[in-house]
Amino acid sequence: MLSMTRKNIRINPDFKRVIPRFFNSGNERSVQIINKVVDMPENVVCEVLNGVLKEFSRRYKDIHKVFENHYSRISHLVPAGVIVTKDRQHLLGAYFTMEYSLEAAALFNPSVVEAPDQSGILPGHKRVIVSFRATGESHISSIVFREGVIDKDCNITLDNPAHFLTEGKLTGEKRNDKEHFARQLNQLRLPEDLHVGILHQLTDEFTYSEIDIILRNSLRGIKDPMDQLSLKQHVLELVDASYELHFPEHTSLGERVIFPVTYTEKNGIEDARFVKFTEEEGSCTYYATYTAYDGSFILPKLIKTCDFQHFEVHPLYGKGAVNKNLALFPKKINGKYAMLSRIDGQNNYIMFSNDLYDWEEPQLLQQPKYPWEFVQIGNAGSPLETEKGWLIISHGVGPMRKYCLGASLFDLEDPTKELGRLQYPLLMPKEDERDGYVPNVVYSCGAMIHEGQVFIPYAVSDYASSFASVPLDKLLKALLKQSH
Repeated sequence: MLSMTRKNIRINPDFKRVIPRFFNSGNERSVQIINKVVDMPENVVCEVLNGVLKEFSRRYKDIHKVFENHYSRISHLVPAGVIVTKDRQHLLGAYFTMEYSLEAAALFNPSVVEAPDQSGILPGHKRVIVSFRATGESHISSIVFREGVIDKDCNITLDNPAHFLTEGKLTGEKRNDKEHFARQLNQLRLPEDLHVGILHQLTDEFTYSEIDIILRNSLRGIKDPMDQLSLKQHVLELVDASYELHFPEHTSLGERVIFPVTYTEKNGIEDARFVKFTEEEGSCTYYATYTAYDGSFILPKLIKTCDFQHFEVHPLYGKGAVNKNLALFPKKINGKYAMLSRIDGQNNYIMFSNDLYDWEEPQLLQQPKYPWEFVQIGNAGSPLETEKGWLIISHGVGPMRKYCLGASLFDLEDPTKELGRLQYPLLMPKEDERDGYVPNVVYSCGAMIHEGQVFIPYAVSDYASSFASVPLDKLLKALLKQSH
């Protein structure tokens, strides 16, 4: 068996890393709170507000701005004719603000990519960006980042965690055309009253969030909860849930948090697999597939960025864009985009497309073969290009739902052809990695090759994250030895 070199570094979740979230009390309760604050004497307003600022202002760069933003979301509930001073606005904003601990439960499922800016880096070193799945209260997941440097021996040094955190500003949410949507809806053959009711409530242009609310009301007449869920999923699959996020230039990467924005992902943004994609003309773009979860069903989505400051987010479509575990190849193959997937929850698939967002006709690539992966297999990030073939780090699930990492090699020109596959795990949980939120798990969302080593960030039992490496030549030799 190959020997992995584990790095003496463990990234644990930090419950002190918090962001200020809007606290929605519901309109009726909100009005009661607003009326109480409106009736407060101005000196009491100042006294209470000063207490809040003394306790919380050091936790955020500009807490006044937070309060102003949150006040704006409930200002329409303030009684007509009431003059609200700036201090009273800030205090009202504070009543509608709550702290959310991003990593209270876990910081795991990392991926790593080469950073866009490599200036000032020593020979043999590489500046990298590591993404993590941060999970907090109610198991809501988001994406956080750390920058670091890998040295010539494949040891990583990460920047200190940022003290302040900020969500991206929503700069655009896709509006759907009702006429186009109506044509698509005809294909579903819904009950006539439901069909008419949905269209009647839609405006000429609408967002995913708006139709989600309409469906919640319209589907109440469907008695079977599973039928409700199925109909909702079919309808929402027709709706574009795209949006854009922008972070201020003065924020560091470690401060930036991609928190759920749309209803498709309100219960979590899970397992982002970042990859540096090289376009045919040589330019590079960063993409990440992830799983959006709304509490009922999942939707595969794709992040696009060039600078990790501005992000575009789009849903993926097609028969192959289902379930979890989608991972994009780092370049086109024979003029087409290529993607790994696991549409049935058990086997690895591959698919090709002319359209980055539309994936049809998945082909079976791998099935569980060895005892340590009999339950299921899947990718552990985007494929890595080597001179011998496409190297795919995989995960396998065996007895006691134990997750291990493996590796396979596929033909460069025709990645449907398997050239070799490790018989034994490449990495399995050692004794001090077995305990966590989900025991007996090592898992990765993306590795990279550096200085002749395969560098793999990995999750430790769905709780923390660590790193390991293995010589590329030894891994390739072992894979080709297992060729068949």
